[in-house]
Amino acid sequence: MVLIETHKVPLLKTPIRLQEYGVGIFASLLTKSGLKKTIKNNLIFVNGKPATTALFIKGNETIELFQAEDNANKKHFHFSLEVLFEDDYLAIVYKPAGILVSGNSFATIDNALTQNLQKSSLANATRPRPVHRLDYPTSGLLLIGKTTESIIALNKLFEQKEIQKTYYAICVGKMKRNGEIDLPIDGKNAFTNYEILQTVASPRFDFLNLVKLQPQTGRKHQLRKHLFAIGNPILGDKEYFLENLVLNGKGLFLHASTLEFTNPFTKEIINITKELPKKFKKIFPQ
Repeated sequence: MVLIETHKVPLLKTPIRLQEYGVGIFASLLTKSGLKKTIKNNLIFVNGKPATTALFIKGNETIELFQAEDNANKKHFHFSLEVLFEDDYLAIVYKPAGILVSGNSFATIDNALTQNLQKSSLANATRPRPVHRLDYPTSGLLLIGKTTESIIALNKLFEQKEIQKTYYAICVGKMKRNGEIDLPIDGKNAFTNYEILQTVASPRFDFLNLVKLQPQTGRKHQLRKHLFAIGNPILGDKEYFLENLVLNGKGLFLHASTLEFTNPFTKEIINITKELPKKFKKIFPQ
């Protein structure tokens, strides 16, 4: 087996089963079903011993994720990625719309990273892994960890809300110029700040708005759900839309534009921006 990720458990107020605690702590295990399957395949160890789904996590444990040798040597997905930043610890790549970040599919950003990034020269180098998600139809910047230690540290930055993310979307309908959307998602608090930058009239959609979005939390589909909830869904969204106001054939107009944070190892302030896709500029020329 090959060790691919390690997670150090912080102090916990209340013990929790591993199958509950472990969802999302590893970049490649984002679902409960995936976690349980990996535990049953004896690929997760806690304090050096194979874990079980019944195990309770109390705090200060070291959880390790392994990969079977045959999977570690699997073929890579040959897909050229634009790399906007890279050092020995981490990288930032551009994810085009219409491709998965990770998962059971072969055609994922995760499977294309090794051929696009330089191997870290550090002792704890591991296979590069995404440390957060972008939806399949969303384009934009994706943060990658290149060492076991950096994957843990970058996940911690996200948990502590020390990574500032800026998105742009084109939204349908009349909107207030700016505001905060405070609406729970899946029973958890969720906050999004938004600001309208430009508005144009539209015969079909009444108005189209170029909106700057800064999520303060990271819930699944947060921006899409929040904008739909206030009556201004994102153009091209086929899951959260108003009746008869779906744009087909152009994809989702949601773009993860900027990542800003302090590199936890070099202490360098990293601020990377990727310009808006061409389909945005056709509606809002720069």
